[in-house]
Amino acid sequence: FWFLHGFDAEEDLVGSLVCMSTKERIKTIQRMPESMRKKREIRNKVLKEISKKSRHRGAQLSCCTQCLQGAAVSFRRFGNTLSEYFNQLRVWHKTLKIIGAEFGTSVLSYFVFLKWLLNFNIFSFLINFSFITIPQFLAAEPNNLSFTGLELITGAGYFQKTVLYYGFYTNATISKIENGASYNMQLAYFFTVGIYFVICFLILLFSMAKFFSRNFINPQAFSVNASKLLCTWDFNITNEKAVKLKQKNLHTQIKEGLTEVNKEVLNFSVMERFLRIAIHLIAWVASLGTAVAACTGVYFLSINNLKLFMEGHRNDLERQTSMLVLPVTVSLLNTLIPFLFSWLGHLEKFQTPGQHIYVTITRNIILKMSIVGILCYYWLNIVATSESQCWETLVGQDIYRLVLVDFIFCLLGSFFGEFLRRIIGTKVCVSLGLPEFDIGRNVLDLIYAQTLTWIGILFSPLLPGIQMIAFFIVFFVKKVSLMRNCQPPHKVWRTAQMMTSFIFLLFCPSFLGVLSVIGVTVWRLKPSEECGPFRGLSSMYAAVAAWIQTLESYTASKWVVWIYHNLITSELFFFILSTFVLIVIYLYWQIIQGRKTMIERLRKQITN
Repeated sequence: FWFLHGFDAEEDLVGSLVCMSTKERIKTIQRMPESMRKKREIRNKVLKEISKKSRHRGAQLSCCTQCLQGAAVSFRRFGNTLSEYFNQLRVWHKTLKIIGAEFGTSVLSYFVFLKWLLNFNIFSFLINFSFITIPQFLAAEPNNLSFTGLELITGAGYFQKTVLYYGFYTNATISKIENGASYNMQLAYFFTVGIYFVICFLILLFSMAKFFSRNFINPQAFSVNASKLLCTWDFNITNEKAVKLKQKNLHTQIKEGLTEVNKEVLNFSVMERFLRIAIHLIAWVASLGTAVAACTGVYFLSINNLKLFMEGHRNDLERQTSMLVLPVTVSLLNTLIPFLFSWLGHLEKFQTPGQHIYVTITRNIILKMSIVGILCYYWLNIVATSESQCWETLVGQDIYRLVLVDFIFCLLGSFFGEFLRRIIGTKVCVSLGLPEFDIGRNVLDLIYAQTLTWIGILFSPLLPGIQMIAFFIVFFVKKVSLMRNCQPPHKVWRTAQMMTSFIFLLFCPSFLGVLSVIGVTVWRLKPSEECGPFRGLSSMYAAVAAWIQTLESYTASKWVVWIYHNLITSELFFFILSTFVLIVIYLYWQIIQGRKTMIERLRKQITN
C-alpha cells in the first residue's frame, strides 16, 4: 500500500509538471529536496510524457495544419541556412578575430573603426544614389565629350558632364508622364543632403553613447580578475583552428589585463622632470611650427593653382597635369609629416603606449584639420568668387582628386612605411627589427578621408561610393601589410576607450567643421548662373523659401507653412528647445553621478 501510494504521488507530480511552462518546470525540479539522480529521473519522465502528448495531438491535427507546420519548419530551416551564408559573406568577421588574437585590442580598434566607416559610406552612397542620381538619369542629356582615361585620376574632362558632379544636375521638375507625378530636383537635392547630415549627426551621437557605455562603463572592469581565466573558455569550440585562435585571443586579453594591474608608477627626480618637460615643449613647438609651415605652403599653392587653371594651357595634357599639383602636395605633407610626429613621440619616451598614441593623434588632427580649413577657405572665398562658369564643379573636382590621391598615398604608405621598413629591419639593420603598426597615423588618415567625403557630398553626390571602394581596398591592404610586415606591440595594453575616442574625433572637429562649411555654402554663397540645380537663385536655401511661398496658396499645405514660419525660422523655438535639452542633460548628469556613487559602494561590497 505504501509503494502504491508513493507511485501515485509521483504520477501526480509528473502530471502537474507537464502542465507547467518550461521555466516554471525547471525551477520546481531544482527546488525539490531530492538527489540529482532522482531529479533527472523525474525530468526524463516529464519529457517523455510531454512528447507522448504532442504525438497524440499531432495525430489529431488536420492535413492542412500539418502542411502549414511543415512549411513553417522548412521556412525556418531556409532562414537559418541563409543566415549562415550571410555570415560567410562577412569577410572581415574572421579577419578581426585573427587581428585581435595576434596584435591585441589596440590594433584591432583601427580595423573596427575602418569597418564602421565603410558601412557608413555604403549607407551614404545608397541615399544619394536613390534620391539624387537615379532621378537625374531620367532627365540626363547625352555626353558628347570623349573619354581618354586621364579622367580617372584628374576627375575632369568626360566626368564634367556626368552625374558625378553638381553642375550636371538639372534645375527642372522631372516628369515623364503628362499630368502625372513630378520630381522637384532642387528640393530633392537640398532635402536629401540636409536629411543625410541630420541622420549622420544622430548616428555619430548614438554611436558615441553606445561605445561610451560599452567601454567606459565596462562591467568586466568590476568583475574578479580570476573570472577571465576560469570562466571565459567556450566548450562548444571543437575545430582545431578555432581552438588555437581562441587560445591566442585569451592569452592576449590576459596579458592586457596583467599590464593594467602591474602598472609601474615611475618616480623621477627634479632634473629628470625638467628634462622631460623641456623635451615635450620642444616636440610641441616643432610639431606646431611644421603644421603652420605646411598650411602656409598649401594656401599659396592653392591660389597659384587657380591662376594656372584659369589662364589655360597649350594642350590638354598640361592642363590635366597642373590639376594634380595641389592634391599631390597636400597628400605628400599629410603622409610625411606624421612620420615626423611619430619620431618625436618616440623621443619623448611616454610612460604608456596610450599616451604616445593620443599625443600623436592630437598632433595629426591639428595638422590635417588645419590643411582642410585652409582648403575650405580657398574654395569658399576664392574659387566661389572666381570667374568660373561652374565653381561648384571645380570644388567637386578638387575634392575628387584629393580623395583619390590620398587613397594612392595611403597604399604607398603601407609599402614604404611598413614593407620597406621590414626589409631594412630584417636584412640591412637587424637591430631595428620589425615595425609596429602606427595606430595614430592610420586612424587620422581615415578621419581626414571621411572629412573630405562629407565636404564633397554637396559638390559630388557620388563621392561616398568612391570612398566606399577605397576603404574596402584599404581594409585588406592594411590587413595583409599588418600580418606580413608588422609585429605585435612590445607593450601590450588594453584600449577600452580607443573606439570612443575615434568616434569623438570624427564628430568634433571633423563633422562639426563640415557642418559649418555646408552651412556657409547653402545660406551665404551665390550658386553658379549656368549650372546645377540651384542656378539663378540668390542662395541654395532660396529654393526652400520659394517652395514655401508656393505652398501658401494651397489650403491642404497650411500646416507645412505654419511649421516653417513658427518653428524652423523661429529663434524663440530654438531657444526653448535648447533650454529643454540643457535641462535633460543636467538631469542625466545627476543620474550618472548617483550611479557612480552606487558603483563605488558595490565595488567595495564585492571586495569585502
